[in-house]
Amino acid sequence: MHLLPDLHAASAIIIALTMFYGFVKGTLRVEIVSLLTIGAIALLLYVMPMPGQDKYAGLQLAFEGFGHYALVTICSLMILGRGMVVTGALDPAARALARVWQYNKMVALLFTLVVCLLLSMLINDTPVLVLMIPILAQMAARGGMPASKTLIPVNAAILIGGMSTTIGTSTNLLVVSIAQDLGMRQLHVFEFTPIVFSAAIFAVPYMWLVMPRLLPDNTKAVAAESRTFLAKLRIPQDSPMRGKTIEEVRGNLPEGVVAWLPAGATGHLGRRMLVSSTFEGLQETARKLSAVLAPRWLVERMLADSSRSGKDLMVAEMIVAPDSRLIGLTPKTAGLEGVALLGIHHARQPLRDTRPHSPDAPMKEGDVLLVMGLPEDLRRFADADGLLQIEGGQEMTRSGKAPVALAIMAGSVGLASVGLVPIAISALAGAILMFATGCVRFERVGRALSAQVIVLVAASIALGKFMLVSGAAAWLGGLMAAGLQYLPPAGVLAAIMLFVTVLTNFASNSAAAAVGTPIAFNIANKLGLPAEPLVLAVLFGCNLCYATPVAYQTNMMILTEGDYTFGDYLRSGVPLVAIMVTALSISLVFWYGI
Repeated sequence: MHLLPDLHAASAIIIALTMFYGFVKGTLRVEIVSLLTIGAIALLLYVMPMPGQDKYAGLQLAFEGFGHYALVTICSLMILGRGMVVTGALDPAARALARVWQYNKMVALLFTLVVCLLLSMLINDTPVLVLMIPILAQMAARGGMPASKTLIPVNAAILIGGMSTTIGTSTNLLVVSIAQDLGMRQLHVFEFTPIVFSAAIFAVPYMWLVMPRLLPDNTKAVAAESRTFLAKLRIPQDSPMRGKTIEEVRGNLPEGVVAWLPAGATGHLGRRMLVSSTFEGLQETARKLSAVLAPRWLVERMLADSSRSGKDLMVAEMIVAPDSRLIGLTPKTAGLEGVALLGIHHARQPLRDTRPHSPDAPMKEGDVLLVMGLPEDLRRFADADGLLQIEGGQEMTRSGKAPVALAIMAGSVGLASVGLVPIAISALAGAILMFATGCVRFERVGRALSAQVIVLVAASIALGKFMLVSGAAAWLGGLMAAGLQYLPPAGVLAAIMLFVTVLTNFASNSAAAAVGTPIAFNIANKLGLPAEPLVLAVLFGCNLCYATPVAYQTNMMILTEGDYTFGDYLRSGVPLVAIMVTALSISLVFWYGI
């Protein structure tokens, strides 16, 4: 091995280090750093082509990531995951978790960890965590475990589940695709799941029993008043609750929902019932009673308009501004057009509020309206009636499409897992079916795809290829092999895993995959070891991102929700990294017989 790398190899190493520095520094957005990396590779190879190649070959290398099958697969899986979310296909799992949390906190935490681990095997980590955050926050508000003691363990379980299949994360697909380009055989979806599960046997007890004790109780810091809405439920004639007493009805309602009958009612449930709860509570109550939160004819007309226009219905919160025409009017006399009022939150008044505790009370400045409609109708309503829409909006789930979305996801994963077709083909076919069946609106595909992930993956593919063809991977592999040759196979695997883990926790797991995979191949050649376990060591190392908040996007998502500090991640994450590295290294040795 040469003592120093040649010019192209040195340039590849410098570009990789600069890319890592850009991620760690955080001054520039990830997309900008990724695009600059692609541009640097393209410009360098255009000005200084590789030996035996013309200047246009470098352009092809730099930009081929955008057309790589791994990127197509990742985008297709994003669309499949989006279909599962917008159709409400994951809602039954969320409801089951919420029921378990009502009985025993410790059993519920273990059940939640296992469910999240299993869900993230096939669904991207981010949607699973998005599903869990409100559940854990709601359970904490009702006297369960503080969210600050559960969010990091649940996030870790999601990350472990994501590392257990080839489609669990985009990084897994990136490592596997780079390895295939280097000559390794194609790995099936569940190829290395038993290896990860053998390590999870040791990790789950730590996350369940020890990790919460290492985390602070930040209940006071993160506590926020959940906005409750007054609403009127329209009960259909065939509802099993019709005719029952209000006490009997209350016994069947979700926890935290307050219900009473309108003035003049006889004591038994008829066509109307008044309730007070969060939006989630209102939705669950309406589901249990087969009721609706707005006139049924209006809801049916809106659903028809949504189907005809191909646009999703949205639910948004709007504040009554000081100059709103609605002040002093009731929902009945306001003459609302184009939207459905689902509920109203009465703002606290400086003096005693004399309004009745009812959704039919006159509206005042500061009240928050919960309204449903098409996006343009919501904007028109806000502009015309002097309302301020609170940032964001929530899409109404198309629950009728949930079985279709589940079937498409199961078919895509099933075909790939048994090896009938590559995951790139089955995932793309699944994404097309999500569009064709209306589970995902084509014009809203931007909500499914992450520009950051797309550009990052494309840049990582280009960097990995450049590291390989320039000889940088061979030089670094030889350098590391010189120090690893005296270690047993388990030690070699652990060292590679730790090397990639450090890169992942302080930079980007995609970039770590791009650098680590070709290096692992070269180390395997130098030490006479099979390449596959070393490549899996890289893949696992890219997913051991528990020790810092910047290691992965889900870590950042829970930072504010749990009011965590950098030290909280280190204190709870480093022991988990040690457990996983030890268990995975030993499992790889036994699995591959090295």
